[in-house]
Amino acid sequence: MSTKKIVAVIPGDGIGPEVIDAALKVLEHVAPNKFEFKSVAMGGNAIDKYGEPLPAESLKTCQNADATLLGAVGGPKWDNVDPNIRPERGLLGVRKGLEVFANIRPAKIFQPLASACPLRKDIADKGIDFIIVRELTGGIYFGEHKAFTLNGERAASDLMQYTEHEIRRIAHVAFKMARGRRKLVTSVDKANILTSSRLWRDVVIDVAKEYPDIELNHMYVDNASMQMVRDPSQFDVIVTENTFGDILSDEASQIAGSIGMIPSASLGDNNRGLYEPIHGSAPDIAGQDKANPIATILAGAMMLRYSFDMNTEADRIERAVDEVLKAGFRTGDIYTDGTNLISGSKMLSEIITRL
Repeated sequence: MSTKKIVAVIPGDGIGPEVIDAALKVLEHVAPNKFEFKSVAMGGNAIDKYGEPLPAESLKTCQNADATLLGAVGGPKWDNVDPNIRPERGLLGVRKGLEVFANIRPAKIFQPLASACPLRKDIADKGIDFIIVRELTGGIYFGEHKAFTLNGERAASDLMQYTEHEIRRIAHVAFKMARGRRKLVTSVDKANILTSSRLWRDVVIDVAKEYPDIELNHMYVDNASMQMVRDPSQFDVIVTENTFGDILSDEASQIAGSIGMIPSASLGDNNRGLYEPIHGSAPDIAGQDKANPIATILAGAMMLRYSFDMNTEADRIERAVDEVLKAGFRTGDIYTDGTNLISGSKMLSEIITRL
């Protein structure tokens, strides 16, 4: 009887299949014969083939797997399809179906890429190494959306809603992560304006009582976005709701040097995780061997760490990536004068060589 772990693989659209192929090759190298990979249709390719972004069979495969690895979905080709079946609806559907409510995005600058940081050198030199814990299945993205007529003109509304248990469980994730880091949690909200944020703050303060060893502070989201560029070294673990987390994590990816370097994990109570790079499908460079596979490779490392307790193998991957960067190899998105511009496939081979 096979003891292999099942990983559902969503290649997706654009550069998704390229970066996923690279990640799978790395996983097979560091953990041979440990996984069975099952390819799943989702996103624009699923719309083309099945008329919907997340077929029931695709979701079922993900739900029955031990973890899911995703490339990227979407692209201009599907911009004008019915909003109810756009590729991004598949992404929301798989998150909901897997009950992954906590999105974990590290913002860490690799020292060899310090020159790619857009912040002043004295700021970047203080270090960028924090994690954003974003609530993923509640808030305005999942609230009621309405288009209507008001006083004779078009109007629209989107409901921002959270329950106490949704806030409580994401807060626990953040405090537990902080215990393995610098023991600082920054909760980001807009409690001076939003009723939902006042509930958020009340619940986070209550959860903090269970973690007396962890320091908790609060920031309004507008101040947090400013502080992130003024002095990112002040942050350790940031916990926030869905929309704020979406915006802040993209900001964090840029100050860390490149969106092509950042992985993410989406976790729930059932130990099934969804792992992906934070970049998009980049259809303009698809099929040209220009895509940086590092974010997806590092997403695979996060999968090893969080879903399978394979910390040694995850460490090996992360060290190999660091060594390749120290050797001066760069794909186009992280290239600077004086470094060695290489293709995506060459980046993969350099990483595997160091493994």
